[in-house]
Amino acid sequence: MLQCLTWDGSPLAHLEQVKQLLDAGATWIQLRQKNAKEQEKLRTAISAAKLCQACKATLIINDSPQICLESGANGVHLGLNDCPVPEARKLLGKEALIGGTANTPEQAMQREREGCNYIGLGPWRATRTKENLSEILGESGIKKVMDLNLKIPVIAIGGIAPGDVKRILSLGVQGIAVSSGITGAMDLKQAFLGFAKNIA
Repeated sequence: MLQCLTWDGSPLAHLEQVKQLLDAGATWIQLRQKNAKEQEKLRTAISAAKLCQACKATLIINDSPQICLESGANGVHLGLNDCPVPEARKLLGKEALIGGTANTPEQAMQREREGCNYIGLGPWRATRTKENLSEILGESGIKKVMDLNLKIPVIAIGGIAPGDVKRILSLGVQGIAVSSGITGAMDLKQAFLGFAKNIA
C-alpha cells in the first residue's frame, strides 16, 4: 500500500495535489494541511472528498475528526498529541478509518489498544515535512515494532526514497507513506510512479 500525503511546502495547492495524485493513480490520500484556517481546511476537504469518492479512493484528514465528519472523508489520522482515539471513534462511528502515529514499540501497542485501524510508524529518516521530528527509527526501530506482531497494519513514513521501499517492505510493514517525496516533486505523476512500481 502507498499512502500519499499532501504537503504545505508543495508548489501546488492542496486540492491540486489531490487532483494530480488521483490522476497518477493514487488510491489513498491524506489531506495534511497544517498552515490554513479551519474554514479553508474544511472547504478543501469537502472538495477533496468529492474527487476521491468519484475515483473510489480513500481520503484521510490529518488531525481533525470534526473536519473528517463534516467533509465526508473516510477517516482521520491522529498524532500522539491530537484528539484521543476513543473520542474520535465516538464522533465518527465504527466504520471510519482512524490512523495513529507511533514512534516506539510502546506507542504502537498503545495505538492498537486504542482501536486504531492502522499505525503510521516513523520517521524512517530525517524529513523536511515535519517539525519537531521524533527519534529516527531506521531499520532496527521498525523491526522492533514489527516483532510485536500487531494485529493492525503498520505503515512506515518519514523521509522514504524510492530506493528504500523494497528494503522497508522486507521488514514486514504493510505499506509506506510519502509526502514531499511525491508532492514536492517537479513532476508529481512521475514521482508517484517511481514509488508505486517498487510496491507492486
